[in-house]
Amino acid sequence: MKAVYTERHRSHDPQFFLVRGVVKRTTEQPERADRLLAGLKAGKHQLVEPVAFGQGPRLRVHSPEYLDFLAEAWEAWSALRDAGSEMIANMHPVRNAATYPTHIVGRLGWHTVDTACPIGPGTWAGACAASDVAVTAAQMVMDGEDAVYALCRPPGHHAYRDLAGGFCFLNNSAIAASHLRQKHERVAILDVDVHHGNGTQGIFYERSDVLTVSIHADPAAFYPFVWGYAHERGEGAGLGTNLNIPLSIGTKDDGYLLALERAAKTIKNFAPGALVVALGLDASEHDPLAGLAVTTDGFRRIGAAIAQVGLPTVFVQEGGYLSEILGANLTAVLGGFEAAR
Repeated sequence: MKAVYTERHRSHDPQFFLVRGVVKRTTEQPERADRLLAGLKAGKHQLVEPVAFGQGPRLRVHSPEYLDFLAEAWEAWSALRDAGSEMIANMHPVRNAATYPTHIVGRLGWHTVDTACPIGPGTWAGACAASDVAVTAAQMVMDGEDAVYALCRPPGHHAYRDLAGGFCFLNNSAIAASHLRQKHERVAILDVDVHHGNGTQGIFYERSDVLTVSIHADPAAFYPFVWGYAHERGEGAGLGTNLNIPLSIGTKDDGYLLALERAAKTIKNFAPGALVVALGLDASEHDPLAGLAVTTDGFRRIGAAIAQVGLPTVFVQEGGYLSEILGANLTAVLGGFEAAR
């Protein structure tokens, strides 16, 4: 399996992370990519540079005003007197009967759902590079590759059409799925990140052409807390095309694989032409966010189960944070997929 990667992700180097009232260094660090690259090297995956696709694929998913905000944000912020070293909102307006703001501080609050998405001088460049990585992988699958892995950083599945959140700015998995829709009438997204893919769900919630399935730690006790429950099934034309499978905190391999069996059956019944896997590796028993307890062998089994779905597949990297076995878990899931194909 080929892997798409660019060093341009390093321009995004966030620092701020608020955890239960305590400011810490964020877990979404450039070193994540180094450890994932080591996993790709161990699996002997060929690296491919992404193609620059421009705004077109991003505009299929995100609003023009949101993309304009991200592109202009740092310059406008830097022009403020006494501006901080990162953009972190001090307000998040409820949008009921609200007016879209023109001031950069207001726009920052409008377009961020939480404080876990600080914007720095290189955030826009890094986010655009990540979306190009995802689209390049999708295009390679459209051109005939059986499966391609996209090493996207920053991740994307918490980003809505016009909201950043949870380390995410551009929804790489949604952008890849929308690109695949140019060839396939229906596309499925399977999110195996420890956190619910709330942004992805929101983007496709009223659409019948993209199935969204998310297996994640129960949001009753885990981020994002207010999305990701089993009763969320879609609305309007999209009713029935969203499936959430929340798992008890600490669920291990066998419990996870049972949920994946249910997810695979739902995907097969939807009969899509291609599959996007939002590949979070933070369900690991050693991940610092500690939501689930999947072993490295469990990730191999997850990869094998995904292969059995039998679809052209784009793996888009989502979460997975600094632990000694992050790279080994990536090697395992991709290796399990390849061995079962």
